[in-house]
Amino acid sequence: MSTPTPSSAPAPHVIVIGGGPAGLMAAETLAAGGAQVDVYDAMPSVGRKFLLAGKGGLNLTHAEPIELFLGRYAERRAALTPPIEAFTPQVLRDWAQALGVETFVGTSQRVFPKDLKAAPLLRAWLHRLREAGVRFHMRHRWQGWAEDGALKFTSPQGDITAQADATVLALGGASWARLGSDGAWVPLLQARGADIAPLKPSNCGFDVAPTAPDRTGWSDHLRDRFAGHPIKPVAMSFTDAQGHTHRQQGEFVLTFTGLEGSLVYAFSARIRDAIEAHGSATVYLDLLPSHTPEQVLTETKRPRGPRSLSTHLKSCLGIQGVKMACLHEVLTPAQLADPVQLAQLLKALPITLAAARPIDEAISTAGGVRFESLTAHQMLPTLEGVFCAGEMLDWEAPTGGYLLTATLATGKAAGQGVLDWWSARAPAH
Repeated sequence: MSTPTPSSAPAPHVIVIGGGPAGLMAAETLAAGGAQVDVYDAMPSVGRKFLLAGKGGLNLTHAEPIELFLGRYAERRAALTPPIEAFTPQVLRDWAQALGVETFVGTSQRVFPKDLKAAPLLRAWLHRLREAGVRFHMRHRWQGWAEDGALKFTSPQGDITAQADATVLALGGASWARLGSDGAWVPLLQARGADIAPLKPSNCGFDVAPTAPDRTGWSDHLRDRFAGHPIKPVAMSFTDAQGHTHRQQGEFVLTFTGLEGSLVYAFSARIRDAIEAHGSATVYLDLLPSHTPEQVLTETKRPRGPRSLSTHLKSCLGIQGVKMACLHEVLTPAQLADPVQLAQLLKALPITLAAARPIDEAISTAGGVRFESLTAHQMLPTLEGVFCAGEMLDWEAPTGGYLLTATLATGKAAGQGVLDWWSARAPAH
């Protein structure tokens, strides 16, 4: 619940820059606390990335136990625990319910609206915000500060400035720039002393390293025949710099240049960091996750008579299509002909990745304003009255509802931070 400003203090006027989930949640928290709120956004309408993310089914949050949930934020767990404990996955579901949006828990423990759609929730949310007095200013692109401290915007009416008692920046990362998150805010804040970790792609695909000296990636045959094909079921394993091996089962898609999809995204931070440190990273694919190594070896050693290897593997192990093509892509004829080696490689096929895909293609962004450089209210100490929220903060998480939950939670925390900061300054008003 938001803390109203004391009756003796005038209500603050707050400008929220960014109309994504973090900015809208900050605006809602501020309005509930008695503030006058104006939301500015560069796009023609708010929530564009939110709507696109919900196109295949809006994953609001995750229903796993909170200890597991918080662990998904890795080294940023400590920083994100307070805002998420104040806006837990269950609180998020209750919030959606209050907007008239019922939710359900899927088989993977992911939480979705019953109709799976983002648009009805956004419409109801915007209606409630307008009812609370929140005003929206679209096609206003923030350009930093004027000499007198006013906020500068380019707009359909030309260059304008706006003054406020406090500002919440909810500017997103640098992925999906066409929807408004382009990272253009980084130099503006760095010029004002903000400590910002470099923005990097997160939940992204990767380009495969060449599998032969005369190639730039996959062979023409694999690209032309199988780009866009899903690989499932499959398990992926990766050993990080600390020597810990991580394994997860799922599926991904073979792309024209490499790999992408939910299973790849689950490992993307570790893979990206390994590539930065060593120039490449190798993941291992278990193409038969439901088979034991002994079962696979029994089948590869089984005499196949006049049958081709492809026919044999399809008949005995169900290996065909894109999986068979990957074997031919990666393995030598000698490895394919050796039943022992083939069995081992069917359970641990090495795929070496050379580069993350460009940040604008990524689902989300790592890096941003470091938590260590913010006050407890998520305020920039070098910019009194300027607060930060959402993906522009330095954290990352896998897909599965973790991104949206933390985005909303830090938006709420920034809005509450403004109210608490304003209340503490009340005697000066």
